[in-house]
Amino acid sequence: MRAQGDSGQVDYVPDPARWRILLVLLAAIFMSLISVSIVNVALPAIQGGVGATDSQLQWVLSGYALTFGVVLVAAGRAGDVMGRGGIFLVGVLTFTLSSIAASFAPTAEWLIVARFAQGVGSGLLNPQGVGMIQQYFRGAERGRAFGYFGSTVGVSVAIGPVLGGLLIDLGGPDLGWRLTFLVNVPVGILTIVLALLWFPKPLIQRTAQAGSVLGTLRSLDPIGSLLLGVAVLAILWPFMEARSSAVTWLLLPFGVLLVYGWVRWERRYALRGGSPMVDLHIFRTRSFSNGALIVTLYFLGMTSIWVLVALYMQEGAGRSALEAGMVGLPSAVLSALAANWAGRRVLRLGRRLVIGGLYLALIGLGLSAAVVLLNEAVGLSVWWLLLTLSFIGIAQGTVISPNQTLTLAEVPLQYAGSSGAIMQTGQRMGTSIGIAVITAAVFTSLQTTSWSTAAVLGFGLIALVILSALAVAYKDLHDRRRRPTPQA
Repeated sequence: MRAQGDSGQVDYVPDPARWRILLVLLAAIFMSLISVSIVNVALPAIQGGVGATDSQLQWVLSGYALTFGVVLVAAGRAGDVMGRGGIFLVGVLTFTLSSIAASFAPTAEWLIVARFAQGVGSGLLNPQGVGMIQQYFRGAERGRAFGYFGSTVGVSVAIGPVLGGLLIDLGGPDLGWRLTFLVNVPVGILTIVLALLWFPKPLIQRTAQAGSVLGTLRSLDPIGSLLLGVAVLAILWPFMEARSSAVTWLLLPFGVLLVYGWVRWERRYALRGGSPMVDLHIFRTRSFSNGALIVTLYFLGMTSIWVLVALYMQEGAGRSALEAGMVGLPSAVLSALAANWAGRRVLRLGRRLVIGGLYLALIGLGLSAAVVLLNEAVGLSVWWLLLTLSFIGIAQGTVISPNQTLTLAEVPLQYAGSSGAIMQTGQRMGTSIGIAVITAAVFTSLQTTSWSTAAVLGFGLIALVILSALAVAYKDLHDRRRRPTPQA
């Protein structure tokens, strides 16, 4: 398969192994994303098993997300320069070994370090997945591939709590939480074996721009990578340590200044003839900048739904952790089906598909709020959430993967990994900030209101964020009508 870029390939030849490659990518991405949600229901068992404090328990959750977000863009650029297959395998190996370490953790400190390492592995492999879909698929096939990608994301997020609850029931409080980490190991080993068999060789390669060790280092833009990594760390840290000293919030403006410094450095590096980690010109492409903002806003709001529902089901409705996970199952199935359906139609329906999905999200939020209020007022069963949250699942399938396809359609192939990683960094930052802000608002309101009222407040805040994403989606639709997007 040969290509000059994503908007003007004249000699593209489909790789006959592309669907097998996609299977390997999706297996690893599923493994990494399920680790975000599967741990949630295991937290009480983990606390008892290793004697973790509340603060240490918070870092079991946030440490993974933190290192994941910090290494994403640098890892994406490394794959663009050195070969995506090789960096992908390094990420899978890191993730698998750290999962084994986490499962045998004798202390809370050991577990936190293992979770940090898991985040690094996940941050290494995920942008390669997006970059390799860009690399091996074109046109309608790319839409289908991203549809499968969206199905994987939707199922992994929703099925994690259910699988975690089952494993804890199976293994008991002492062994069960360790099984939530060990379950990654067979998937990781199988992924490594299949990647070695099916991925094109060489896995690590030299390119024209990186023909020597020094050239490779310059292409990786180490100073730019360091600046952006520290900036993401500074922005995310206050939200992950929201209960610590107020001084922590001083990191937020420092992080914004670092982003400004990173932008200046990238421009200067490019003018001096270097190869920056991100081609800042891609932000002048409205389809990319609009799409990246849409996905950031979407994750800022929508990922908080599952945290909020889990809290309400257990604390407000008195249900078990397994029941709290089960309420999202229909949503997960519909998310997978919707993503596959949308992936086949994204080139024909375009941004209208995403807009429709955002409207479905608003309908699901409104109906879920009604169920919560009616449960308190007239005793309506909370299991009606199975139906109302299904709208959320369909929305997820028709927003995430179509938006990914539309956003990356005009990005040059040589920046496929790093540009996809920018979108994923937006997702991680949106997720972390959204969960911190929305749960803080819910817990504050609980001091004076019931769980039902607090949950509805949370749903309302999420709806406001989704309305913002909808406004950006309409702007992008207007921009595309003025200047049609080239076919991917």
